[in-house]
Amino acid sequence: MTTGHRKAARKGEPARTTAVAGPPPDKKWIIGVDLGGTNIVVGVLPMDGGDGTVLAEQNVPTEAVRGAKFVVDRIVALVQEAKRQVLSQYGGRESDFAGVGIGSPGPLDRATGTVIATPNLGWRNFPLRDLIANAVGLPATLDNDANCATYGEWWLGAGRNVDYLVGLTLGTGIGGGIVINGEILHGANDAAGEIGHMSIDSNGRKCKCGNYGCIEAYASGPAIALRAVEGIESGVESLLPALVSGRLDEITAATVYEAVVLGDQYANDVMRETAKMLGAGIGNIIHILNPEMVVIAGGVTKAGDHLFVPLRAEVRRRAFKVAQEACQIVPAQLPGLAGVIGAAAVFKKETYGVV
Repeated sequence: MTTGHRKAARKGEPARTTAVAGPPPDKKWIIGVDLGGTNIVVGVLPMDGGDGTVLAEQNVPTEAVRGAKFVVDRIVALVQEAKRQVLSQYGGRESDFAGVGIGSPGPLDRATGTVIATPNLGWRNFPLRDLIANAVGLPATLDNDANCATYGEWWLGAGRNVDYLVGLTLGTGIGGGIVINGEILHGANDAAGEIGHMSIDSNGRKCKCGNYGCIEAYASGPAIALRAVEGIESGVESLLPALVSGRLDEITAATVYEAVVLGDQYANDVMRETAKMLGAGIGNIIHILNPEMVVIAGGVTKAGDHLFVPLRAEVRRRAFKVAQEACQIVPAQLPGLAGVIGAAAVFKKETYGVV
């Protein structure tokens, strides 16, 4: 099987193998990289995925404000350290590593390994894949970070054995991924699945992407915090200021979840509004794709039933009964690691044709 997106390696670039039937017997490990606007997570998985345990896991701040070179150098150092830890613990050789799967915010061009634009990192036309591949001396693949997280949940998480799966990742931004019959839906030029930039209010809040009324502008972590702060500044009573010693700029989505658990009515109102916005988007997704499952990842899922109960109710209110009854809306089973696992799975699929 050939991926159809693979091009010949350019001069100085590690060759990327044309997909073959099954992994080669002399390769034991794949490295996964999950690059986000807030954190970078790196880890190693066995070729068959094992039980989903990620080895040599490392999680560090992205610090994108320090520039693209700093971020790349940080990723390279993490990959090298992950290799060192695995070889130290399990023995073996450098050649036991098949390669590196990278998940990054997009849009992307997978054929050239280029990040076309990332509102949360500030990059444009950035050759991320090849910079990392050349630095670590291993072949690499690049896919959207939310695609990777969804693929990870399909491979080893909540979406195992699900043929029609949609994933949402709620973090610094909101990403989306679509997996149909074991294949990521990439669209005509790798831009499919940008669910966070679905407009749910044509006259709504301005999003970092430049559009108005995107789900991301309401339900991402920073957007949840911003909406909470706006209410407090307008005079709403809440526990939130006390939780941050009056420093409103330190309120995060996690602070809102904490206040919800403590019984704060305003924080609960913010969470219910978040669920309403997400429900509008998921209702649209259900009408378009008729999925079996929507899996939601990210820190917002820590709110538990405070999020999922009103979210499912909003979807029931909006979506055709026959479609929404066929769809489970569930939290991710691989919190924090779905992107790493999925990036490794993408590398295996793109390189060897199987997962």
